[in-house]
Amino acid sequence: MTKTYTHNFDTAVFKGSITVNTGLYINGKWVDPVESGTIDVINPATAKVITSVSAGTAKDIDLAVSAAKAAFKSTWGLHTPGSERGKLMLKLVELVEKHRDELAALEALNVGKTYASAKIDLEGAINAFRYYAGWADKVHGKTIETTENKMAYTRHEPYGVVGCIIPWNSPLLMAAWKLGPALVTGNTVVLKPSEMTPLTALRLAEMIHQVGFPPGVVNIVNGYGNIAGTAIASHPKIEKIVFTGSTLTGRKILKASSETNLKVVTLELGGKSPTILFDDANLDQALKWAAVGIFSNMGQSCIAASRIFVQTGIYDEFLAQFTQLAQQLTANTGSPFDPKTKHGPQISQTQFDRVMGFINSGKREGAKVVTGGEKFASEGYFVKPTVFTDVNPKMSIMQDEIFGPVCSVVKFTTEEEVLEVANDVAYGLAANVFTENASRAIRVAHALEAGSIWVNCARMLDVNVPFGGYKQSGIGRELGQYALDTYTQVKGVHINIGQKL
Repeated sequence: MTKTYTHNFDTAVFKGSITVNTGLYINGKWVDPVESGTIDVINPATAKVITSVSAGTAKDIDLAVSAAKAAFKSTWGLHTPGSERGKLMLKLVELVEKHRDELAALEALNVGKTYASAKIDLEGAINAFRYYAGWADKVHGKTIETTENKMAYTRHEPYGVVGCIIPWNSPLLMAAWKLGPALVTGNTVVLKPSEMTPLTALRLAEMIHQVGFPPGVVNIVNGYGNIAGTAIASHPKIEKIVFTGSTLTGRKILKASSETNLKVVTLELGGKSPTILFDDANLDQALKWAAVGIFSNMGQSCIAASRIFVQTGIYDEFLAQFTQLAQQLTANTGSPFDPKTKHGPQISQTQFDRVMGFINSGKREGAKVVTGGEKFASEGYFVKPTVFTDVNPKMSIMQDEIFGPVCSVVKFTTEEEVLEVANDVAYGLAANVFTENASRAIRVAHALEAGSIWVNCARMLDVNVPFGGYKQSGIGRELGQYALDTYTQVKGVHINIGQKL
């Protein structure tokens, strides 16, 4: 018999009780894991255990895949019209909207991001579900003219069972990015949330059940990445893998996906994004956007802009004011449910140690800490927003993804110079450019080796615009119409209407 967990919130921003089933959701039912393991879920703001959830293994993944395969063949896939899949998705949107505040509270509790930030993520998830609901009956092939003796057309068909592995930094948003397009195109899903942040995915499973998705269409299995995640990546009956996470793990998934069958793989991986400010930038706005670019979600974002390049004419003024912004965040560090909090904790002890390791590496290599560089608070995994100067492009803090509130501010002189350094990393996920010169903005945007470029802003994602990386930042695209291609395969049909032998 699976267990539930109830959390009673009594905070300035949210009051109420939330109950979550802590089991595995397989074939439309809550079940215990075959091998009866559990995982402690930690509150990163206090470093204390919130609750424990079931830990799935390869045996549970196998059960979930079997259920998903059966559902695809019998009740979903090509058997349920797109219009009906869209209606179910809209019902899910309505339920998520109704419970948006409690879901945001659950996310803030589990992830450590502020409640206000979690609510923004919820809006993103709602928008994604609604957007893809609208696409459900609009996935069309083409009729292709060949000769008068033959008719040819294409069909965009689902793969079948899709394995989705989502990260811990924005769990519900990432689930929506994957479940939305996967389900409306007719696939069935086995989804594994991060072992650190499973709570909103489990609450979402209850909503999926409530709105009436057929059993087996969506299966949500908690588990460790090296166990349940590996089982998904290597399972012979999963045809498609979609993963968001680190580049190191992405490589492992890519390798595992080819060992039992040749899965089609979409990977959204790490980043080392630059922010580039030219002398003619609107400095007041650029400062604020640059801070958003690196310090949002405590730097725990694949598009965190941790390399800030500032042209000579405004460098000193930018550094002075940017340092003040970072210090203001430190002064507003604390509980995610305090309305004054602007900066929360890292997700775990491991991530805290990783971030501090990079900070110490920067110091050893000769970089100067302008502000931050230290632990903050007596409990929880808090790191002060940190700004480095006196760096060189080959330092670890300039080459490696830190995934924390740590950035380097670098002076540059010419456009050619900054483009060379900005592109000289293994990653290519995103970049931000600040200039009032339209020609320069377009020229630099085109020259940067990254999948998303923001001009005079940062992190302004839209559900209808594709998102993904160049180089080691990933394979394939999410969001927009492009995501439909991620979850469908094209079949060409040739019909002889007159050719005789």
